[in-house]
Amino acid sequence: MIRILRIDRNHPLYAQETDLRERGLLVPIGRDFAWYESAYGDAEAQYEHFVAVIDHPTGEKVVGSVCLLPHHPGHGIGKLTQMVVDPQRRREGIGRKLVAAFERRATGELGITELYCHAQLAAVPFYERLGWEIEGEEFEEAGIGHRKMVFRAE
Repeated sequence: MIRILRIDRNHPLYAQETDLRERGLLVPIGRDFAWYESAYGDAEAQYEHFVAVIDHPTGEKVVGSVCLLPHHPGHGIGKLTQMVVDPQRRREGIGRKLVAAFERRATGELGITELYCHAQLAAVPFYERLGWEIEGEEFEEAGIGHRKMVFRAE
């Protein structure tokens, strides 16, 4: 069974989260988590971290992650960033569960009315199925094509 937890950087699962983010998001573009911390360290401290966890014979295992940067770039706006699901666990609804928890926290608890993310082109249909909309033109980030996706709370 998949559980979604909100953790902080002092939580015992944080190391697994950063390892998954490194393997799934940074290594493919020739980077590591040390680079990410030096480039985005201030943001990392402000993120709310959501992890998808399964029970494993060796203990809890993080199989997905997403971060919320609340009230960025201004009040009432939030950024979804660092979304990743373990490649062996994709197509199991983990990403959908992570985004649902993320949206509940942002719009229901923090009063954020607009969420956005920079989605890799391959992920655009995933966000569209969840009700997010494309805004603006395609752009390149970290050498990969992206689209800005927006979700407005009603």
